[in-house]
Amino acid sequence: MDARIRIGIVDDHPLLRQGVAATLKRIADFQVVEQGGCADDALAIALAQRPDVLLMDVNMPGDCFAAVRRIDREAEGVRVLMLTVSESEDDAYSALEAGARGYVLKGVSGPELVQAIRTVASGESFITPAFASRLLGRMRRHQKQEQHRIELTHREEQIIREVANGLTNREVADKLCLSEKTVKYYMTNVMQKLHARNRVEAVTAVRRQWEGGAS
Repeated sequence: MDARIRIGIVDDHPLLRQGVAATLKRIADFQVVEQGGCADDALAIALAQRPDVLLMDVNMPGDCFAAVRRIDREAEGVRVLMLTVSESEDDAYSALEAGARGYVLKGVSGPELVQAIRTVASGESFITPAFASRLLGRMRRHQKQEQHRIELTHREEQIIREVANGLTNREVADKLCLSEKTVKYYMTNVMQKLHARNRVEAVTAVRRQWEGGAS
């Protein structure tokens, strides 16, 4: 049985990609199976070659985060390790949320990259240590926001959106083919959930929630 760790490398900078490949090929139990330069290449390599670890840059042609999601969903056993210059917490959070198992900054030493690959190949996660604490803070803030998020029913959200657009209860009722009494009932529910004393406070609170969900 072949005990080597099979690796794919996807980066749109050929010289850097070739340099990483040359470094990894010197490791006895590493095998570089294929290379690519865009998000579509990453997905194709994952599905066709099924490497144990797929190194991917964040900033490449195509939607890298969508590619990671599809790899996580469709390429069982392929673990994505992001290798990038981006120190953006948003990029790191998006990559990990999409299914990446690790996030390593370019400029890492050869031994550190080898350690990261071995860690991810074993089924664990790896994040560049200096970056990990910042990212953990971001993830905790996101979890706190989610815990305080108020869940509205489809009809409640539909109505509060129309109210936020400046419509009166009567206008909302006419637009949605409801009775004005029904609209008032749903608005009362919305205000109770949001702890709002009036329509203005309800609209302000729900807009803050929508903006938080889009960040």
